[in-house]
Amino acid sequence: MTSWRQTVLADRHRALGSTLGNWNGLATPWTYSSDLADEHAAIRTAAGLMDVSGLKKVHVIGPHAEALINYATTRNVSKLYPGKSVYACMLNDEGKFIDDCVIYRISPNAFMVVHGAGQGHEVLTRGAVGRNVAVLFDDDLHDLSLQGPLAVDYLEKHVPGIRQLPYFHHMQTTLFGCPVMISRTGYTGERGYEIFCKGMDAPKIWDTIVAEGKAMGIMPCSFTTLDWLRVESCLLFYPYDNSDMYPMEGQPIGDSLWELGLDFTVSPGKTEFRGAAEHYRLKGKERFKIYGVEFDSKQAAEAGDSLYDGDQKIGFVTCAMYSRLSQRSMAIARVDTAYAVAGRKLQLQGANLNCAATTHSLPFDDPEKTKRTAKN
Repeated sequence: MTSWRQTVLADRHRALGSTLGNWNGLATPWTYSSDLADEHAAIRTAAGLMDVSGLKKVHVIGPHAEALINYATTRNVSKLYPGKSVYACMLNDEGKFIDDCVIYRISPNAFMVVHGAGQGHEVLTRGAVGRNVAVLFDDDLHDLSLQGPLAVDYLEKHVPGIRQLPYFHHMQTTLFGCPVMISRTGYTGERGYEIFCKGMDAPKIWDTIVAEGKAMGIMPCSFTTLDWLRVESCLLFYPYDNSDMYPMEGQPIGDSLWELGLDFTVSPGKTEFRGAAEHYRLKGKERFKIYGVEFDSKQAAEAGDSLYDGDQKIGFVTCAMYSRLSQRSMAIARVDTAYAVAGRKLQLQGANLNCAATTHSLPFDDPEKTKRTAKN
């Protein structure tokens, strides 16, 4: 797929050794010349700066903005106040997952929906027909993600009140003289912040953080680093953990939230959203479960590698990594429902790795989520 979207930071990424592959229509730095293990360690022990502008930013504005988002997503956004955000999913009419997003309430009649490579923008655009609402795709807005335990220590030197910003809240402020919205969100399992800025300001913000942060161990990190982090922190990535990537024989593409472990994104008592009736009907009808697997190896498995119990194939890996920090080989996997319990002994049969495996609850890292939700 050709990249039809551009980041103003492309020259910075090339200087760091990236050839800029495509993700979600945007030229994306999948890797740099630096070691991925060093990038992973930086985010887990200090902080890393990533350009995640490939996420699509959509403004939903007008008297019917709340009604549109309530229809399109699984969350009751009527409960959001300005400055608060929430993670949500979008379903099709069959109750199957088609995208996830973070919804930011900016003001009473204004929201921003940030989503990945699914159908979010199309769902919102179609749903706006006949409603008093504007849906505006904003590709000038860049998203720089500063993630890791020292992210707040760096930012508090420049942003008053950043240390007091709660998890899944955002603030309008300035950074290095540039207007920004800073959100306490991310995709790493660490305490982190996303800096939304105008394209014209992104190079200044990027360059300043990279230069000033070097002494603290902060370094630029590429997109593939997110795969390592998301395995440890159980963060799914559409479509790479979905049947869109791994079709189920004889069945149409599509996974339920119950199968993906994303049913928690449905607000309690909410029944009026796209695909709601089918979503509730599918409870208890799971064909597989997303679960963790740990391997007796110092090598990473590969996506698509098979998991066996004796001669019976019971699942496969969707994303895997080996952590130099914890010296563990781990993966997110799609497994038969009976195997979605900790401690089941399995065998990995992969393209480049065959070894013993054991099912493991998710997330592997920080199961109580104390790091990302830490106060002060």
